[in-house]
Amino acid sequence: MDFNVKKLASGAGLFFTRAVQFTEEKLGQAEKTELDAHFENLMSRADCTKNWTEKIYRQTEVLLQPNPSARIEEFLYEKLDRKAPSRITNGELLGQYMQDAAKEFGSPYGSTLIKVGECERRLGAAEREFLQTSAISFLTPLRNFLEGDWKTISKERRLLENLRLDLDACKTRLKKAKLAEAKAACEGEMAPDFQETRPRNYVLSASASALWSEEVEKAEHELRVAQTEFDRQAEVTRLLLEGISSTHVNHLRCLHEFVEAQAAFYKQCHLHMQELQKELGRLPNAFSLNSTHSMAAAGSSAEGVSSPVETDTLKIEEVQAPATGTRKAKVLYDYDAADSSELSLLADELITVYTLPGMDSDWLIGERGNQKGKVPVTYLELLS
Repeated sequence: MDFNVKKLASGAGLFFTRAVQFTEEKLGQAEKTELDAHFENLMSRADCTKNWTEKIYRQTEVLLQPNPSARIEEFLYEKLDRKAPSRITNGELLGQYMQDAAKEFGSPYGSTLIKVGECERRLGAAEREFLQTSAISFLTPLRNFLEGDWKTISKERRLLENLRLDLDACKTRLKKAKLAEAKAACEGEMAPDFQETRPRNYVLSASASALWSEEVEKAEHELRVAQTEFDRQAEVTRLLLEGISSTHVNHLRCLHEFVEAQAAFYKQCHLHMQELQKELGRLPNAFSLNSTHSMAAAGSSAEGVSSPVETDTLKIEEVQAPATGTRKAKVLYDYDAADSSELSLLADELITVYTLPGMDSDWLIGERGNQKGKVPVTYLELLS
């Protein structure tokens, strides 16, 4: 193991010098080199950009993936440089459950579950595509800034601060060296009180003055070197900070892409839901079916007839509307009559309906003007 004691000691001394300078600045015992106003504005803008970018990034993560456990899992896979397994969305899972339940039910409710489940699966697939697009077009650029560009800026700013401390420490040493040199020069010009000590005092004063002159020259050289390094680092840091403007332009473009992805996702969801509504509108209405069953049972009870009437022997032209028990009904869907005993229907029209003793509970007699015939109750909404 190569253990360089001299380098270690030099590093420790430099750290101690910076610590002393920093402490004296805080106590107001040492001067501090101030950066120009433009540079300070650049640093303030960079800090603001970093703080808000971090907040926007974190909240966008929560929006796209509300599950904290899933976010932690994705973070670990990313750090391990491994591809995260594909995860089914909640919509897709709900759709799968609905379709599986429909297989067990096998009723109008089950057939409706199949339609809704298919729509939920399409919505889930659209959501998964939206999440992938948003992660690539919006989250990734924000994360690259925080983990790449900002770390570089922070590193260069720390280095600039260290060089500033070195520069101010050199200024302090030079100031002290000049004061000591001036003091030594004053002592050399003073006349001694005793004649016998004059030669020795003169030699000591001259020697001290020469030593402090050398110290001043050395401090001036160190100050020039420190100033050069500080100016060079300040320029590097300035260029990086000015690059924040380019970061804003890049993030603006990514924001537009994120909004476009959101708009496309919600538009797709709206279209899927409209299609689902149309499909559900073409299915039998279970609520109308239940209401008609109740009405048919009540009519049979009121008539007191126990013998059923066969529908295939029913002659529509001989049917007469009862004095009581007729109701108005709104047609929900178009219906084409299968034969002359049935009545064709148009959606949204109003007809008069009633039942006959012994009729199949799935059918009613419908009248529209001079026309009448059997109509399916599932295509009707009975009105009070």
